[in-house]
Amino acid sequence: MAISRNIKPDRGLTYRMLMTGFFLVVLYGAVIGILIAVGLSFVFVLVIAFALLFCQYWFSDKIATYAMHAKEVTPEEAPELHGVVDRLCALADMQKPRVAIASTDVPNAFATGRSPKAVLSHELSHVAHRDVAVMTIASGLGVIAGLLTRVMFYSELFGGGRDNQQSNAAFIEIIVMLVSIVVYFVSFLLTMALSRYRELAADRSGALLIGRPSLLASALVKITGEMSRIPTKDLRAAEPFNAFFFTPAVANGATQGGGGGFSFGNLFRTHPTLEVRLAQLEKLEHQLGQAG
Repeated sequence: MAISRNIKPDRGLTYRMLMTGFFLVVLYGAVIGILIAVGLSFVFVLVIAFALLFCQYWFSDKIATYAMHAKEVTPEEAPELHGVVDRLCALADMQKPRVAIASTDVPNAFATGRSPKAVLSHELSHVAHRDVAVMTIASGLGVIAGLLTRVMFYSELFGGGRDNQQSNAAFIEIIVMLVSIVVYFVSFLLTMALSRYRELAADRSGALLIGRPSLLASALVKITGEMSRIPTKDLRAAEPFNAFFFTPAVANGATQGGGGGFSFGNLFRTHPTLEVRLAQLEKLEHQLGQAG
């Protein structure tokens, strides 16, 4: 069922979400299998896995808004912001999401939540495409694998002397740690690839929704430029939410610039380069101009 009648489904994004979901299910199964092989109870592992997924799915929006110090605001408290959201929702023909303002100097916007009640044309496109929930769940496997890696590492580091039986257990722990590292790395790459494509999809849909891709391009340039004036400590605090931001907060002085071709560094980006996003919007502007 379509969330928005005026934001068309993106088949490329849908395909990538399905493929990412499939590979993540395989990786989840691998992690569960490893934990069982170590000797943990099958029932215990399943209960923990489902409990983590449940909390991640149902409470992700609350966790994100709390971490960003965001407070839901009423139309009386933020009339201009609500006015913009109202107009965009009318254009998109979709239900209005809750609106919140974060206590941060970082100029940005993000959508969160598991349903069509989450944010401005680009962010509403994320909601309409249902990719927010997929990204939320997808990022969880990396967190689990990372925690498992740390547990195994410290267990091995502080395990002390071992007899033969303990040595066998240590060998298993090392294997678990190595596999966990691989699972974390693969899940991270899958999540980043999906994140980059969903940003391009949201740019396309958001630009078409307002009918002026050049306005979205101008906002990208302006916000990216303003990021350079934000204190490093504020950027670092916001970095964990980069995958959900309109433009990423980068604290190490790097930018989202660079060429549009393949590079190893691009594999670790949450967003396409600014040049790639602007080129897509410029092409859309040209197409709309010809159609008009």
